[in-house]
Amino acid sequence: MATDRREFFERMAAGLTLVAAAMPQARARVLGGGMPGPYPGRVAAVEHAGSIAGGVYQPEAIQAMMRRGMTELTGAPGWVDAWRALFEKGDVVGIKVSPVGGAKLCSDASVMHNILEGLAQAGVGPKDVIVFNRYRAEFLEAGIDKWLPPGIRWEAASPAYSEVQLDMDGYDPDHYMEMALIKPGENDTDAHYRRSYVAKVVTQKVNKIINLPVVKHHQSAGVTIALKNMSHGMVNNVNRSHLTSTLNACGVFIPSVVNLPVIRSKATLHIADGVKAQYHGGPSGRPKYQWEHKTMYFATDPVALDKTGLKVLDAKRKEVGMESIALSKPDKDSQFLNCQVEHIEIAGMLGLGVFDDAKIDVRRVKLA
Repeated sequence: MATDRREFFERMAAGLTLVAAAMPQARARVLGGGMPGPYPGRVAAVEHAGSIAGGVYQPEAIQAMMRRGMTELTGAPGWVDAWRALFEKGDVVGIKVSPVGGAKLCSDASVMHNILEGLAQAGVGPKDVIVFNRYRAEFLEAGIDKWLPPGIRWEAASPAYSEVQLDMDGYDPDHYMEMALIKPGENDTDAHYRRSYVAKVVTQKVNKIINLPVVKHHQSAGVTIALKNMSHGMVNNVNRSHLTSTLNACGVFIPSVVNLPVIRSKATLHIADGVKAQYHGGPSGRPKYQWEHKTMYFATDPVALDKTGLKVLDAKRKEVGMESIALSKPDKDSQFLNCQVEHIEIAGMLGLGVFDDAKIDVRRVKLA
C-alpha cells in the first residue's frame, strides 16, 4: 500500500509539472548548492528564552542563536567556518524574506544583520547580496528596506498583490512550471494561464539563495515555512493554486514549483524564524494566534525543516485545545475545507528532502 501511494504521488507530480528552460541550468558551485543540500534530514533547533522581550527581538540573544544554529547544522568548529561550508567569494546570494504576515510577524532586522555578517565572513560582500520578495508593497510595509546597510540591493518581482497575476516584467519567460490548473473564465487554450514563471532575480541574478521564512499556519497549504516561501514567493500566477475554500491545489502546486531546476539547484540554506510564530489563521498576521516560541531553525533540507515546523504548530494547537492542522475544518479565521500539508510529503518523494521522522535528526539546543 505504501509503495502504491508513493507511485501515485510521483506520477501525479510528474504529470502536472512541465519544466521549460531555454538554456541548461548550472548548479550552485560549491558545497552547499541545491536541495536537500549537504545535510539531508538535519535540522538545528536553537531556543533562547531571552530572544524576545516585550515583543522586541533581543540582538545579543539572536546573535548567540545564529552562531550556535549554524555551527550545529554544519558541524563546523566556528561561525566563520560554518558559513564557508556553504558560501564562498564569487557567489551572488539572494535572501528571500517573508513579509506577508506584516511587520509584527516577519523575521527581524537582527536576524538579517547576522546573515549578512556571516556571508561577509565567507567572502560574499554587500554588492553580491540581493534581498528579495515577490511583492514590493509587502516588502516596504514590513520595513525591510530600512534594515539593510548601504550597498545591499533589494528587489521585488511585482509591485503589489493582484487578482490578475500574469505580469511578466519581473519574471523570466524561459523558466516556468506548467500545470493543468487555471482560474474560472480564463482561456484554457493559452499556455500562459497554465504557467507560473520564475522571478528574474532567481533565474538571472543569483547563484545561491538563503530562504528566510517564519514558522506559521496557512489556511490552504496547512503551513507556510520553507517550501511555501519559495513556491509562492518566487513565481507568478500563484493564486490559481488556492482560489476558493474547495478549489485548492497547494498540495501538488508547492512541490511542483520548488522542484524546478532553477530553484532546486540554488536554494542553499533555510533559516526559519520561530522567535514569534502563529498556529492558526495564516498567512496573514493574527495576533490572537501568535506566541513567542523563542526558537530558530536551520537546515539545508526544506522538507525536514517543514516537517519539524508542522509538529511545532500542531503541538501548540493541541496545547490550546485545537485539532491538528491536517484534520482541522473551516472556521471564521481559517476557511479552507482541507489544509494540504501533504505538500511536505510530496516534496520528500521528489527528493527535495527527508520526510520520514525516523530519518530526521533534530538537534535541539537550549541556550538560556
